[in-house]
Amino acid sequence: MPRALVTGAAQGLGSEIARRLVGLGYEVVVHGRDAARTEVALAAAPGAAGSVTGRLDSLASTRLLADDARGRGPYDVIIHNAALGPDESRQVFTEDGLDRVLQVNVVAPYLLSALLNLPRRIVFVGSDAARAGRPLVDLEVPQPWDGHQVYADSKLLLTMLAFELAARHTDRPINIVHPGWVRTRMGGPRATLPLSDGADTPVWMATSDEAVARRGGQYVHKRRAEAAPPGAHDAALRAALVDRLADLTGEHLR
Repeated sequence: MPRALVTGAAQGLGSEIARRLVGLGYEVVVHGRDAARTEVALAAAPGAAGSVTGRLDSLASTRLLADDARGRGPYDVIIHNAALGPDESRQVFTEDGLDRVLQVNVVAPYLLSALLNLPRRIVFVGSDAARAGRPLVDLEVPQPWDGHQVYADSKLLLTMLAFELAARHTDRPINIVHPGWVRTRMGGPRATLPLSDGADTPVWMATSDEAVARRGGQYVHKRRAEAAPPGAHDAALRAALVDRLADLTGEHLR
């Protein structure tokens, strides 16, 4: 049976994605940021094959998570879903001196990608907020700090990371999905899409044999590739981002 790792699986999209993959016969390893959240993730996806626990807001904890996850692999699919949303009330710096939103949403997926064996498919869960993002490849956030803007910045940088990985590994589908405005805790009660709609395309991209799902380097919404934010196609910007992430983490992408 194929094996999948889903980060941020304790609630919302991650929980629904994990549950659906279990239903499709996948051996699913779910992730929670602490022991309590991991138990919630396991309860939400009955039949999951296992779990990993770890915070994504520090390099040290992300490394420990990668070690744990590696021991439960290898994976056919990794879905990078864990993220902080746009409603953070103030800027917080992590123990590594980074903006916490950028660390969780960009640095952690990079570090996991560098430390884990490359799976057959990778799906990054992005956002159409990326279209309003700034390419902060130095990971320095201009002041005044605005949570909605930094969230958009983080999703643009994540899109650039996904496209860079896809460019390096053209033999496998590595893509980013923007699920739309989904009624989750992050999306809020006024969001237009039910959770089932938001989870549909990430799961489809992880499992389908249809043409779009078998290609890489795409920005996908509702099972269709859309035009990506311009920064995703800028090889020089992507290289500058990856260089900064490599310097910061000491790890290089394969």
